[in-house]
Amino acid sequence: MNESDDNSAVAVKPNVSSERSNGSGPSRLDVWLATLVTLAGSDLLLVADAPVSIRFEGAVKKIEPTPLEGSEIEAAVLPVLTPRAQQQYREKHIADCSYRIPGLGRFRINLHRERGRAAAAIRALPTRVPQLVDLHLPPSVEALARLPRGLVLVGGPAGSGKTSTVAALVAEINRRDARHIVTIEDPVEYEHIHERSVVEQVEIGADAPDFPTALRAALRQAPDVLVVGEMRDPETMRIAVSAAETGHLVFSTLHTTDVASTVSRIADSFPPERQNTIRQELAMALAAVLTQILLPSKRGGLVPAAELLMVGYGARQHVRRNALQHLHQEITLTNNKGSFSLEQSLQQLIRAGHIDREEALIHAIHPDDLDSRLKAIGIVSNAR
Repeated sequence: MNESDDNSAVAVKPNVSSERSNGSGPSRLDVWLATLVTLAGSDLLLVADAPVSIRFEGAVKKIEPTPLEGSEIEAAVLPVLTPRAQQQYREKHIADCSYRIPGLGRFRINLHRERGRAAAAIRALPTRVPQLVDLHLPPSVEALARLPRGLVLVGGPAGSGKTSTVAALVAEINRRDARHIVTIEDPVEYEHIHERSVVEQVEIGADAPDFPTALRAALRQAPDVLVVGEMRDPETMRIAVSAAETGHLVFSTLHTTDVASTVSRIADSFPPERQNTIRQELAMALAAVLTQILLPSKRGGLVPAAELLMVGYGARQHVRRNALQHLHQEITLTNNKGSFSLEQSLQQLIRAGHIDREEALIHAIHPDDLDSRLKAIGIVSNAR
């Protein structure tokens, strides 16, 4: 790719082995996706009045010179959607599903409308389940894979690696323990092979109509470990909390920023008259809360900064009383149980040379705490 000229399209002749059922060769979409894989891009972007583009190392690059029309995008993408996704798109103008090209890989498709025309964002899904060591998270995160039961919430903004973290924890259990694992995702991103465990992976849209239906069905299959791809609605939350309270190990993700907001998101999703009851149940069910963000490393690539609360008696009392502002203090009090704050994680990244002091302070939830920690080890501002 020509990094010096963002306006020039990248010319490439991808090798696509899959063929359409009519025998006419690879579809236009398959050719674009083959180019995405060949160039090691992460996303294919199809937007009206813009050329076909890919995201590569954070930057958007054109791979064809001619702008697309909305009708071309719809004609290329709509036929590969599942019947349910096609119906969703026609009724609501937005649809998600996965798509597989034999020999090339799997992709997550989001077909939507913008300015009254079709547009699509298509992500290349990973071909290998990561190990925890690959993710460079603090070592105590591994303890989450050893929990016997309870609810583990993983929070963070979109694109922060939550799904990868959960997949790595499931892979750790799969390698080590003989358990029955059921994942419920929309779509399935990482495909697990059966190792010591048996792993069932339910995809919303293809295998079940929605998260609550899939979760209720999964509980009848005697699972030891449940993965709920995302807590999207109160009914899913209620069933997941109940499952964790009755002896299952449940992992799920939320779009949140810190431990307190991750916990509050659950109760706040319910009507006011039910929130106190949910807090009582959540206090009993919670086992751990992990939140993470990804930061650009000075050494290249991205590194995670994280926060982990291993839930004990004190944290349960704060959840019951809705005194979530005290959870940060509980992280400090349970350091010996594996808990660590975002500020501790940022401090370690600074000491490892991944980020500088100023960058860390921007992302700290409690910057005064981080500043004190850094001064204690002799790291002070370079500003005069």
